[in-house]
Amino acid sequence: MTANILITRRDGLVELRFDRPEKKNALTTAMYAALADAMTAAAADPTVRVILFSGSGGSFCAGNDLNDFLANPPNSEDAPVFRFLRALAQAEAILVAAVSGPAVGVGTTMLLHCDMVIAGESAKFALPFVNLGLVPEAASSLLLPRLVGQQRAAKLLLLGEAFDARAAKDLGLVGEVVADADLTKTAEALVGKLLAKAPQALRLTKQLMKGTTATVGERMAEECRVFAPRLDSAEFKEAVSAFFDKRPPDFSPKPTK
Repeated sequence: MTANILITRRDGLVELRFDRPEKKNALTTAMYAALADAMTAAAADPTVRVILFSGSGGSFCAGNDLNDFLANPPNSEDAPVFRFLRALAQAEAILVAAVSGPAVGVGTTMLLHCDMVIAGESAKFALPFVNLGLVPEAASSLLLPRLVGQQRAAKLLLLGEAFDARAAKDLGLVGEVVADADLTKTAEALVGKLLAKAPQALRLTKQLMKGTTATVGERMAEECRVFAPRLDSAEFKEAVSAFFDKRPPDFSPKPTK
């Protein structure tokens, strides 16, 4: 554990667990630094396929610790909070979040960068930036309107009112809502499915989905540039071989000679 962040690594997975339950996992500067460093290390490790975010003690993340935030305001682009947010936005690994209890401020906006989000029934989301005299961060002023539409984004960001897991699913912020007791096993099952997929194909598919090409024609051309080399990839050959052999494909890393 580093600065109230539990870091677990196993078989292509890095789990980053917010571990400050007595404060509902409110983030401090030290916690942001630990998260940023862990994300940077994961980005440098080609064996990391999935990063899972979770929280201890029935909470996901209650946003910033305001006392710490006031004592250590992020005054530069190198501030730990901005390093973490950039790492989120630039991550090539698949990002999964398992959310229970409060997810406030950055606890919600970081989900906009996750590829898959599962919520327990107790999850409560809020974007109270205006209520604190602040403005949105983590590119949420761009990503939230894209996800939910301008009117619903305005309601969430301008009023800052809390909303529950079912509302988050209806908005598209959450992909699945499960009983709190089932959250961990559901997230683990999802991670297991992702880890069984072809790792480079996962990364490339994510890159295409996150791409900035604006038109259908441009995106088709970009897909073609990525698709053609895949036909000669070891992952494609293994998938086809497994299909004809009627067995699950094996995309685990092969030992180097």
